[in-house]
Amino acid sequence: MENETGMAAAIRGFTRWAITPPQSYAVYLIALFLVAGLSFYAGTLNKKKPAGLGPPPMSAPRN
Repeated sequence: MENETGMAAAIRGFTRWAITPPQSYAVYLIALFLVAGLSFYAGTLNKKKPAGLGPPPMSAPRN
């Protein structure tokens, strides 16, 4: 078997390492905290108000 080098081999090696049982629990928890943190951060962002929109014209129908 040839010695593989490069980015693809590094990713493949990390994946092989990460799916073994003790490490897989830690990888899962880190991913869970990352998703929860990003969701919390996205929820705290202020919504941008549309610029240039004024009140509706007087001829607009009222519902």
